[in-house]
Amino acid sequence: MTSHNSSHQSDSQAAQEAAEKSEREIQAVIDRILAHDDAASPSQDGSGHSPEDGEELGGTSSALSRGRAQALSSLDREHSEWDGDQQDLAERRALRRVAGLSTELEDVTEVEYRQLRLERVVLAGIWSDGTIEDAENSLRELAALAETAGSEVLDGLLQRRMKPDPGTFLGSGKAQELREIVAAEGADTVVIDSELAPSQRRALEDIVKVKVIDRTALILDIFAQHAKSREGRAQVELAQLEYLLPRLRGWGESMSRQAGGRVGAAGGGIGSRGPGETKIELDRRRIRTRMAKLRREIQAMKPAREAKRANRKRNDVPSVAIAGYTNAGKSSVLNRLTNAGVLVENALFATLDPTVRRTQTEDGIEYTLTDTVGFVRSLPTQLVEAFRSTLEEIGDSDLILHVVDGSHPDPEGQIRAVREVLRDIDAQNIPEVIVLNKADAADPYVLERIKNREPRTMVVSARTGYGIEELLQEVSESIPRPGVELDVVIPYQRGDLVSRLHEQSAEIIAMDHVEEGTRMHIKVRQDFAAELEPFVVTPSEGATQA
Repeated sequence: MTSHNSSHQSDSQAAQEAAEKSEREIQAVIDRILAHDDAASPSQDGSGHSPEDGEELGGTSSALSRGRAQALSSLDREHSEWDGDQQDLAERRALRRVAGLSTELEDVTEVEYRQLRLERVVLAGIWSDGTIEDAENSLRELAALAETAGSEVLDGLLQRRMKPDPGTFLGSGKAQELREIVAAEGADTVVIDSELAPSQRRALEDIVKVKVIDRTALILDIFAQHAKSREGRAQVELAQLEYLLPRLRGWGESMSRQAGGRVGAAGGGIGSRGPGETKIELDRRRIRTRMAKLRREIQAMKPAREAKRANRKRNDVPSVAIAGYTNAGKSSVLNRLTNAGVLVENALFATLDPTVRRTQTEDGIEYTLTDTVGFVRSLPTQLVEAFRSTLEEIGDSDLILHVVDGSHPDPEGQIRAVREVLRDIDAQNIPEVIVLNKADAADPYVLERIKNREPRTMVVSARTGYGIEELLQEVSESIPRPGVELDVVIPYQRGDLVSRLHEQSAEIIAMDHVEEGTRMHIKVRQDFAAELEPFVVTPSEGATQA
């Protein structure tokens, strides 16, 4: 009888606990909805609330509650007439996912008509240093990355914490709260605004019960989508494999032995006896083999790029590299300066493969403009290493046009992030011009603030053409110019030299035809001056011959 009563009491207690848990979950959803309403109200914006260390996720500021991710432009028109036909962009957008359509089928006969549903993600980050504005800008940028990768961002959450938890990054309690938020929002992925250790990712997945990826994996996914050239695809695959190698997981047959431990004809035979190799070890070996092959392929592609670069150096063609933060408008600036017609898209890392175009100044000095891959905060080291051959275009340039998005909430942060990468590739000593783009959408106070801080700054708008003429003049004055002034009389039999003076970066100040040949007053570079030494005359001699 006592046993029966105790059993009955335990059942009632379990039912009561289940009811209380259900009420808590419902109340959590209600509190979350109310928190959204409070965050959206004008009275709550800009309050400067600073949550304490370890504050609950539900009580922190929702970094995405005040509109679209600010890393993406809000301009109505994405292209200008200088961007050309944009056929590459039309090809990229020829097949797109459709938001809001479910893949769940009620009738199997509908299989021919179903559409792909956008991946629904919740963002999470830690605010450990700096201001709350910096932390929210970083999360907005993560939202822009997620949108570019083809997902729908449901919410973004910040936790005030001095340092990440070594076990679950957020801490076990906050990870459990994140699980409830994910369930309430109906998300299928969590994106963390940092690079997770393999153990942290596994522990967090075990708690939230959905897929967890970090910032690095998200950037690698975007690169994999946008890489087009053979070299670009190889570089991205190498970076992905380097990231994947320490993060392989195995269960079931993955941990079983593939060979060894068996005797007789039923075993693997000679050479297979012993401890054997698990499937996960086999996968790691295959990844290392593939990585070695990719490195050889990238190394084999390097001489072609170096040959083109050496050819430009041999012909004394100055090189100008366009570098900057992703989505700052580098390709738009290139199109405006050279009519290149390269792909322009309001997305992060839209263009990965470098584009080189030759142009010339108003006085006829030829130079090349190179559009390079964009940078971002905490750019994965795997990408810097994999794209080192591409980034060498910046390191070998004579001038860097550092394009900055003037309408971004934190343009100074963009400048710092780009210069960190420039230091990694030993390009910090190359002359640099800050090009503040999107002046038509930027705050004039912000533009003036950066102009007062940076010694060489140009304010432009690639969309409207504002400041482009001044930028061209700045480039013309900044590139290396011929410094040796000569008076020469080149015999008519050496017309090849006259042709080279017209083709190469030489300034022809005056030219006349005399009896002995072509008399020219020119400015050339030092190496070409040595070749013209036999034909040099003094001005008086040239006048006598004339």
